[in-house]
Amino acid sequence: MRTISFLLITGLFFVACAKKEGANNDREIAKVYDKALYASEASASVPAGTNPQDSALLVGAFIQRWISEQLLMYEAERNIPKDANIDKLVRDYRASLVRFNYEEQLIGQKLDSTVSEQEVRKFYEEHKDEFQLQSTILKCILIKLPTSAPQSEMNKLWNSRKDEDRIKLAEFAKERATLTLLDRNKWYRLDEVAAILPKGTLTTDNIGSRKEGTLSEGDFRYYYRVLESVRGKETAPFDYVQEQGSKVILHKRKQDLLDNWKREVYDNELRRGNIKILN
Repeated sequence: MRTISFLLITGLFFVACAKKEGANNDREIAKVYDKALYASEASASVPAGTNPQDSALLVGAFIQRWISEQLLMYEAERNIPKDANIDKLVRDYRASLVRFNYEEQLIGQKLDSTVSEQEVRKFYEEHKDEFQLQSTILKCILIKLPTSAPQSEMNKLWNSRKDEDRIKLAEFAKERATLTLLDRNKWYRLDEVAAILPKGTLTTDNIGSRKEGTLSEGDFRYYYRVLESVRGKETAPFDYVQEQGSKVILHKRKQDLLDNWKREVYDNELRRGNIKILN
């Protein structure tokens, strides 16, 4: 509390002095060993138009953070291992940042980021062994309704195969259901769907035979229908891994682009005599 009060008073004093003495005043407002914090640095942390009370709080918080950081740096520098080559680490880190920044610019300028479905499908067919499922997935529709919802209307829409009734079912579910899964093209992991339904309704053992059902538990009724399923350890369907395949292709393009650029730079500079291997 004493530290907070002191910083608040310091902040108020700083704000008052800044107003009184003008923007040209730049003096030390805190010190940690030989490191000094100046008024101009603290004032930069206060957005224009901030009232004096809030300004004082912001300045006080800024001073506290600055002091903490300086103390941490002091202790860190005091305890640097004798064998740590900090200058080399800094040079290596800077070099990696410069290289990364340039490579990102190069990729942004030259990489073709369009991946066609035909290209992904070709990659998928050639690398099917790399797209093995870890667990069972399925396409399904599922609706969780309060038992108070009109059951006869729901049953009629649920069992209908008419396109117009599918639209009505979606509208009915939107108004009455507490949870719906009605995207017939979306894949889900079996454990995701099983967690919604009463325990044991769908498992890896019964998913092949228990394609649909209607059941009640507590205050809710559940309607589910499995449209398609693929077991774990089998090859994932194309539409399930299409996005992943696109990312793999793009990553390979990036690597090829960078590798070709490095070879081109090397060959050009070698030809110009800018590379010399000395014995």
